[in-house]
Amino acid sequence: MALMACKTDAVADPACRDDTVHLRGDFGQARFTISIADSAEERNQGLMFVEKMAASAGMLFVYDSPREVSFWMKNTLIPLDIIFADEEGVVQNVQANAIPGDLTPLPGEGPIQYVLEINGGMAALLGIKKGTQLRHPAIENAVWACS
Repeated sequence: MALMACKTDAVADPACRDDTVHLRGDFGQARFTISIADSAEERNQGLMFVEKMAASAGMLFVYDSPREVSFWMKNTLIPLDIIFADEEGVVQNVQANAIPGDLTPLPGEGPIQYVLEINGGMAALLGIKKGTQLRHPAIENAVWACS
């Protein structure tokens, strides 16, 4: 089952890698294989025009510093959960099941430095919510830091 591949009780590979983001919270731990969007061009493109994404895949948007951010679903073909995290990698807000093609702004609610997009419905299925912690090498001031 694809879900079992991304939700684990213990992270199988604790080493931080650029292509993987780890999450932990009340639910235990999960990981996603990700692409990084850390330039303005990559962030603008995001997951637009992606027709299908594996259950254990996603995209991590990285900003140079915390800021107010808002996402929309223009040219996005699949529903997404948009997970907004602060400079320490702590989730501040989850915009669940964003509607493909919808131009309604979906705000991060506060200073945000990292945004994780995963398939719509996965955040609720796994228990990802405000307070969940992210771990990735790009998160320099992480409360759950790479060792």
